[in-house]
Amino acid sequence: MTIRRRTLLAASAALFATTLSLPAHADETTLTIGYQPIVEPSRVPQADGTYEKVTGAKINWQKFDGGADVIAALASGSIDIGYVGSSPLAAAASRQIPLETIFVVGLISDAEALAVKGIGKPDELAGKKIATPFVSTAHYSLLTALKHWNIDPKSVEILNLRPPEIAAAWQRGDIDGAYVWDPVLSEIKKTATVLATSSDVAKWGGPTFDAWIVSKKFAEEHPDIVTGFVKVTGDAYADYRTKPESWSAGSPEAEKIARLTGAKPEEVPNLLKGYYFPSLEEQASADLLGGATAKAIAQTSAFLLEQGKIPAVLPDYAPYVSARWAQEAAKLSF
Repeated sequence: MTIRRRTLLAASAALFATTLSLPAHADETTLTIGYQPIVEPSRVPQADGTYEKVTGAKINWQKFDGGADVIAALASGSIDIGYVGSSPLAAAASRQIPLETIFVVGLISDAEALAVKGIGKPDELAGKKIATPFVSTAHYSLLTALKHWNIDPKSVEILNLRPPEIAAAWQRGDIDGAYVWDPVLSEIKKTATVLATSSDVAKWGGPTFDAWIVSKKFAEEHPDIVTGFVKVTGDAYADYRTKPESWSAGSPEAEKIARLTGAKPEEVPNLLKGYYFPSLEEQASADLLGGATAKAIAQTSAFLLEQGKIPAVLPDYAPYVSARWAQEAAKLSF
């Protein structure tokens, strides 16, 4: 996907709360959100309670360590909105789980990587233990990298471990490497060598991204709440993009992000640079939710089928992506 850089000035959430017209029953609605401890701007309004103020809903925040678990929770009805990577999103859409992609969090660059020890080049991966969360963007990127290097995945002992398990296994010396994301990645990189990043993998034909998704049922029943969620998220990204230098190690923003992700405040500024965060206006464009995101999901699904991770691909992934919410949020003025 190609993203054009534009800037959307941040707006006051408090003012927005008085502007957005929510349904009368919103204060009786419980919204369950499955988030992952990823260092990104929306952690700030999450910490501040801005989502609750704007949507008028009672929000139950549930932390997950991987996209596959988020998808399972959404499919079971345990959560209404969830944070996932493009690989588990593609797998879910291919299985026709009723969901919509409502916000592209960011194109993954250096925030995910293959970190190894005792391995100097790709050819030395054969016979090594490499951990990654299965059906995640990291897993997809690892398989894409192996394909680029003409290495048979079966020659590598690929282990299915969640980020916290990867951190523990690395400390024990149980694994030779891991394809994982921050903040675990930043920790293991202190004693590892990076063999490839997701920025490299994107150049090799495997771009990855993170996204917020919503249950179709919840979106149909509570459209104003979904619009409010997208607006708050977009404003947080705009605030960061407008003045990234103010999100320094000693800033309130860094402290809030660190508190919700487990990262250290001094690490937050560099970790934020591991993504490109699209503005609210860019979300609805043809480069993202207006077309390219569905194509990217289709391409990822084709790869997952090739790897035997899904049973079939769909002829069209457009029903699983919606620019509606970004368009409606962008219309709101203050």
